[in-house]
Amino acid sequence: MAQTKYIFVTGGVTSSLGKGIIAASLAKLLQARGYKTTIQKLDPYINVDPGTLNPYEHGECYVTEDGAETDLDLGHYERFLNVYTSQANNVTTGRIYQSVIEKERRGEFLGKTVQVIPHITNEIKERIQILGKSGEYDIVITEIGGTVGDIESLPYIESVRQLMWELGDNNAIVIHLTLVPFLAAAGELKTKPTQHSVKTLMESGIKADILVCRTEHELSTDLRDKLALFCNVKREAVIQSIDASTIYDVPNLMQKEGLDKVALKKLALSDENQPDLKQWNAFLTRHKNPKDKVRIGLVGKYVELQDSYKSILEAFIHAGAENEVKVEVESIHSEYIDDSTIADKIAHLDGVLVAPGFGERGIEGKIKAVQYVREHNIPFLGICLGMQMAVIEFARNVVGLKEANSTEMNPKTPNPVIDLMENQKGITDKGGTMRLGAWGCNLEPDTIVANVYGSTQISERHRHRYEYNNQYKAQLEAAGLRSAGINPETGLVEIVEVPAHPWFVGVQYHPEYKSTVANPHPLFVGFVKAALAHKKEKHS
Repeated sequence: MAQTKYIFVTGGVTSSLGKGIIAASLAKLLQARGYKTTIQKLDPYINVDPGTLNPYEHGECYVTEDGAETDLDLGHYERFLNVYTSQANNVTTGRIYQSVIEKERRGEFLGKTVQVIPHITNEIKERIQILGKSGEYDIVITEIGGTVGDIESLPYIESVRQLMWELGDNNAIVIHLTLVPFLAAAGELKTKPTQHSVKTLMESGIKADILVCRTEHELSTDLRDKLALFCNVKREAVIQSIDASTIYDVPNLMQKEGLDKVALKKLALSDENQPDLKQWNAFLTRHKNPKDKVRIGLVGKYVELQDSYKSILEAFIHAGAENEVKVEVESIHSEYIDDSTIADKIAHLDGVLVAPGFGERGIEGKIKAVQYVREHNIPFLGICLGMQMAVIEFARNVVGLKEANSTEMNPKTPNPVIDLMENQKGITDKGGTMRLGAWGCNLEPDTIVANVYGSTQISERHRHRYEYNNQYKAQLEAAGLRSAGINPETGLVEIVEVPAHPWFVGVQYHPEYKSTVANPHPLFVGFVKAALAHKKEKHS
């Protein structure tokens, strides 16, 4: 069997340059040439996973099929490659240390002094190679979080250095993503930060094979020559990554720059097959040439940070392209919704999505938003907490249970229409203990969701502790809130609909996690279609 090849992506000068997008774009090009490719992310923070992190800290927490709470970059990997990631695709320093400490406690190190080198670095190297040794992939791309020179990234950089030596020539390369800033006062691009960053990498014993330079302006031939000379890379290995109008342009830009060709050459792999990007470019054409537009309100409580709802925003891009419309997402902070502001914030919209979240802040605003769209026939999609708000709103304003609530917000509510799941009641640890990953759901025939999915059996990803309380099911259904999807194992209501409304759907799961360029999520496609129909009806 041919040896798996490894590509390491490091970052320099500053964070947030887009290592994840570069890694995903290169993986897309290699996949389009016929190579089985996957991407993993090494995160230098000590949290075991981002599941306990506030979205303001780290953006959204992305959930895989197998229930791993991971970095949002894994969402990009899946959206670009249309291939599931797993627990093995995201490794944190917390997880590495936890594993090594557990081994030490079990006596696996035979009384040795446990140290960063070799014990921590050996654990990192093992984790890097798990995917490669599975035999499923020709190429594994490993993105190293943080910036070269950070103290917390040093064990990862040292592990890469050792692996490069162990794997031998043509089996592993390093791509260094760096910034070439434009100084307006001098009117020119500056290479010095990149030179320093490459030097820092070399001091750690790693030579960059390819430089990807983030820039706002075109790199001149002279500048590329200078970077090649002073950073000790081949001229064709200086790759320009200029600001793009959409992240989905990046694979084409990287192909034009020859990133995939240079990488394959350095890995001694054939570059004869040209990348087949027909489907990708058909999506891009639809995305860039919409025939109409819809305005959808995103009601949430982390709206100041776009990355908090990254997968939802990307799912709207996929669904918009599928419907040949531009989806303009209007962020609405649920804390600022009250009776005096609700009409101003929502009346003009073509659809409203009430977003997931945790805790009681901004809850009443979400409930008011649900009531407004239900009473004014505006298409509605509630995700996770958004679905729970729809149940509470219906119980209060239609069934007449005025104090209905979730025990998450009010543990003493007399009508807990949303309650803590039975198997969550004895849990005290917060990390990794929710209902996570893919679960099945049976859909009722002749419902909005059954029509949208074109099936009565689906599987979707979850991340929650609280659930629809089945003790209120008969009461809610009698008043007109249909249970449209049920989990076959637990009897848990996963989906609610209001049949008397043109398009009102609340789902307990997270459909946004499974939306990709190649497979836009049917629920988002159906929701955007309903928003377009609502807009046309308004203006007819």
